[in-house]
Amino acid sequence: MESLKNKVMDFWNETPCSLRNKGANSEGSKESFQLIAEDRYQGDSFMKDVVPFHAMKGLKTLEVGCGLGTDLVQFAKAEANTYALDLSKNSLYLAKQNLANHNLSSKLIHADAENIPYEDASFDLIYSWGCLHHTETPEKAFKELYRILKPGGKILIMLYHKYSLVTLQAYLLYGLFKGKPFCSLDEILANHIESPGTKAYSMNQIKKLFAAFTALEVKPIITRYDLRYGRFSYLPSWVGKCLPPRWGWNLIISGEKLK
Repeated sequence: MESLKNKVMDFWNETPCSLRNKGANSEGSKESFQLIAEDRYQGDSFMKDVVPFHAMKGLKTLEVGCGLGTDLVQFAKAEANTYALDLSKNSLYLAKQNLANHNLSSKLIHADAENIPYEDASFDLIYSWGCLHHTETPEKAFKELYRILKPGGKILIMLYHKYSLVTLQAYLLYGLFKGKPFCSLDEILANHIESPGTKAYSMNQIKKLFAAFTALEVKPIITRYDLRYGRFSYLPSWVGKCLPPRWGWNLIISGEKLK
């Protein structure tokens, strides 16, 4: 039987993040990458406030799950010393093209977040946006992040929020409206949201999983996906500003490793 890890790898190799939704081709043209970047930073306008790309100069950074390299390009432009890994070889190929289109480079490796091939205390910053909830055993990955982070180093991670409007949408669509009102949220997310086995967490679960980190903050953010009412149809962004952040699909996690 094929392992979950291989199923996840096959999924992202076949449909690299962002390509499947934005109509971009997989050849990696400069124009398609530009469209993806514009969609990301305009559609998720909170990114500029959450991720201080401009403050990364000189920091040795590792992006876990770089996808097409959209954020990696921003780190490299800010003159960070960038490293990145991904389980999908196709994504890494496209990320390399994306960087080359900007005359940038990074150290890219094909690797598993649960077994990161770097020495202890290697990085000043570990960044991961929407990746680790796709790993087979996230707890192993979280321990790996702590291991390779330098004392005093920081993490900035986004994971999916279990009690969000996106999860409610999924429950209605794949649970209640399918005549399965008692289907668990975990099962619905694992079977219907992105790659097989997708997970989501409560804020209390995150605090326990990342308890080894100091100055830990967990902040939910309303996203456009919380406002979706069709495949590519969204309510106006001002609606999200009227909703409590605690219903947001993205949990932004920051913390430090003890010096």
